[in-house]
Amino acid sequence: MFSWFERRIDPYPSNAPGMPPRTLVGFLLHYSRGALPWLILLGLGSGLIALIEVALFGWLGELVDQLAETPREIFWQMHGARLTYMALVLVVVLPLLNMLSSMVLHQTLMGNFPQRIRWQAHRYLLRQSIGYFQDEFAGRIAQRLMQTALAVREVAMKIMDVGTYVLIYFIGALALAASQDWRLALPFVVWAAAYGIMLWQIVPRLGRVAQAQADARSTMTGRVVDSYTNIATVKLFSHSAREEIWMRDSLDGFLQTVYQQMRLSSLQDIVLNVLNVALVASVAGLGLWLWTNGMIEVGAVAVAIPLALRLNNMAHWIMWEFAALFENIGTVRDGISSLALPREVLDAPDAKPLLRGPGEVRFDDVTFRYRGIEGALPMAVLDDLTLHIAAGEKVGLVGRSGAGKSTLINLLLRFHDIEQGRITIDGQDVSRVTQDSLRAAIGVVTQDSSLLHRSVRDNIAYGRPDAAEDDIARALRMAEADGFVPGLSDSYGRRGLEAHVGERGVKLSGGQRQRIAIARVALKDAPILILDEATSALDSEVEAAIQSRLDVLMQGKTVIAIAHRLSTIAAMDRLIVMDQGRIIEQGSHAELLTQDGLYARLWARQSGGFLVSDDDGKTEAGG
Repeated sequence: MFSWFERRIDPYPSNAPGMPPRTLVGFLLHYSRGALPWLILLGLGSGLIALIEVALFGWLGELVDQLAETPREIFWQMHGARLTYMALVLVVVLPLLNMLSSMVLHQTLMGNFPQRIRWQAHRYLLRQSIGYFQDEFAGRIAQRLMQTALAVREVAMKIMDVGTYVLIYFIGALALAASQDWRLALPFVVWAAAYGIMLWQIVPRLGRVAQAQADARSTMTGRVVDSYTNIATVKLFSHSAREEIWMRDSLDGFLQTVYQQMRLSSLQDIVLNVLNVALVASVAGLGLWLWTNGMIEVGAVAVAIPLALRLNNMAHWIMWEFAALFENIGTVRDGISSLALPREVLDAPDAKPLLRGPGEVRFDDVTFRYRGIEGALPMAVLDDLTLHIAAGEKVGLVGRSGAGKSTLINLLLRFHDIEQGRITIDGQDVSRVTQDSLRAAIGVVTQDSSLLHRSVRDNIAYGRPDAAEDDIARALRMAEADGFVPGLSDSYGRRGLEAHVGERGVKLSGGQRQRIAIARVALKDAPILILDEATSALDSEVEAAIQSRLDVLMQGKTVIAIAHRLSTIAAMDRLIVMDQGRIIEQGSHAELLTQDGLYARLWARQSGGFLVSDDDGKTEAGG
């Protein structure tokens, strides 16, 4: 029975995730689609339970009058059938309804509903552009994802469950009191009006505070994650005290929202206690006065006073439920600001997978600008750039920092869309093929190749998940990683390929991380290979050992290499010299030296193979 209800909602829908609406109602409906029938069923169940509970109070009043008016010897004869009917409702129907509501609530919705939201939102975020993740703390995004999933569930369930129950219960209670005597309904009407005004004044404020609190909580979490992720930098610069001050600022910002929330909570508690006392006193006093004057029967008093006491007990629960509702609405609004953002880079509607070919790359009249600071015009990073790289050609990119080398690579990978021009691979426009197939055809080893906090095997097989053990072993040998991997171990006793490498690979040295990254790309075996400072983390001895392996890796591939250490790319088929988003020189190493241009100056100034600042502040090669 439990498993049947647990299977009513698919927590992992396979349909492609779309951008959620940025309006509150639209956002809630977007993420409630798969759960909506069960939310409606939950609301219907709560409404029926409320009607039955109110009816039981009415039956109680009738029973009191019947006990007072009917002789004992004929009581069961006169009222036995009705009593049996009410007993069945109380003993059978009400428990069954409560069981159904409980199953829908706990088995169907509580776990599956937020899990479905997390799954859909996570899949959408995974397809966001690189720029999206560069603008936010990773911890802040993760916090908002988790908070928003729970908040959407709570808002939807409170509206359908608590909202329906409270609305029907109060309407039923008011109708029942009025059915005894219209004057008995007056205290309930006045109380409801005052209660509504209090909700209207206080609860929205709680919602606004909750939204500010959710934002402050996300910021606080983001700062904690940022400090821990960069703990080596914190310790290297002896800035523990500075991190404490930075963290305390966000902690205090969060604490101030808690103070505001608690002040409003205390205020609502005080006002509500006054209203509740006034309701019970007025109903009891009015009921006794009407009974004393013979205007109502004792059963009416037996109905009205318990109803007032029941509302008295419910009032605090209702207030906290509404406060929690608006608090969760505030959290949802905060989540919308991160989760309901359009993707900057989208697959074309008719995008087809890239057909793998020999790997010819063309940049035709490409112009690109990064987004500038608001109000400022961004400068062009690439300006009308044209470049043809033949299939199988090995090309090195050279230039000062900011010349546009990395931007060129990012545009080929379509991390950003160009403003004008065209980029093609084997004649196929990269903007017209799917992003996944495009990047699957390009292997990249970057200067800072971070690893996943998983096993060495998982990190290497990330290049080709279906790879056989022999393929993984060959990739390890090619990257000169087979010497240290067997000796790796982690705190859980896992060794070798099963050892976990820590967040971003922190348990490995820079050289070890780089070699695992190279093995991963070797296993991927893509026709186009990008080396962005691929050996920068290796010492000279290891670099010399692996350089021959990289030569093997590059065989038969189109290669684009970036290196500040010019000696590592001097042997490329062609060197492309860039400056301020333009190609200013190109040719072989020997040809460029004879031109006596920028490359010749960079080469002449090299000492140790790194770029240094010139007198005018520009970066050139030197020691």
